Amino acid sequence: MSSISTLDWVALGWFLAAWAGYGWLSESSRWSQRGLMGVSHRFRLDWAREMLARDLRVSDAALVGNLMQSVSFYANTTIYIIAGLLAVLGALDQAMRFTADLPFARATSRELAELKLLLLLTVFVVAYFKFTWSLRQFNMLSILIGASPTNPDGAGRERMVQRVAMVNSLAGDEFNRGIRAYYFGLAAVAWFIQPWLFLFLTALVVVVLYRRDFTSSVLVVLDDDRG
Repeated sequence: MSSISTLDWVALGWFLAAWAGYGWLSESSRWSQRGLMGVSHRFRLDWAREMLARDLRVSDAALVGNLMQSVSFYANTTIYIIAGLLAVLGALDQAMRFTADLPFARATSRELAELKLLLLLTVFVVAYFKFTWSLRQFNMLSILIGASPTNPDGAGRERMVQRVAMVNSLAGDEFNRGIRAYYFGLAAVAWFIQPWLFLFLTALVVVVLYRRDFTSSVLVVLDDDRG
């Protein structure tokens, strides 16, 4: 570890803090309800209310199936990425020679190269767990839709609406966390070239995510208070 510079440690700490901090901002802060995650939950409540009023729920099942298909695609893709990173870990010397030839690349020790690769591997392992857990929750959403009565009365109706919408949102939130891991994984690739580039791209990813979650055109369309 003595061969790892202070700048590399600072870049790694900034990366982890940005990843965790943005997750808190978009999910748990008082501003989260004004972002895409909060607004989309309100539409999931509307979906659940409309679903309970339908006798035939073929369209609802098709919508959930489309969501599951997207999550499954990302989960399968992540497995291939993890397999590729494990292959690179077994051929690290060749990978180091390749990165050394890149413009502006900085010479690095084997220990630091292993740390960079392990960070990238960890990011995509986290993404895989998020996608597979999202997939399981969408399976539970399918079961809930199948078990939901038609036009339930009274308090039972609102309880079922809240339950269906919440499971839908929980599954969607896990999918969003997996996608977010992809964004930060792309920033982590820059560490193989320069820690300064790693710092810059991590900050850029945070800016891009913030713009999409809190100031995007689709949010303006969806949010009645902004539209």
